Amino acid sequence: DNGGGFVQMAADVDVDASDFSSVRLLVLGNNETYGCHLKTPDIHRPWQSYRQPFVSPRTWTWVELPIDQFHPHRVDAPFDPARIRRIGLVAIGRPFTVDLAVAMIALA
Repeated sequence: DNGGGFVQMAADVDVDASDFSSVRLLVLGNNETYGCHLKTPDIHRPWQSYRQPFVSPRTWTWVELPIDQFHPHRVDAPFDPARIRRIGLVAIGRPFTVDLAVAMIALA
């Protein structure tokens, strides 16, 4: 009734990713599209983030998310990968069955 709702798993971190080219996720899921949301100290509202979608395949798979392809969502400040403070994996904005397992999150 409300456009699909919102489900998130997140962790507070203190990461300088400026020397890395991607966020790597080892995931297993249901072939649905999810979002990887990063937050920095420039984020002041819950709905703000730097985002990139990914598909979670039905077999354990490394998904590469290039750092330079995270785009701002309702944020005026440019993304600074040296100041990542939170990472979240999100199902949002449409009705579907959420089935996402995460074995590892890394920088590469």
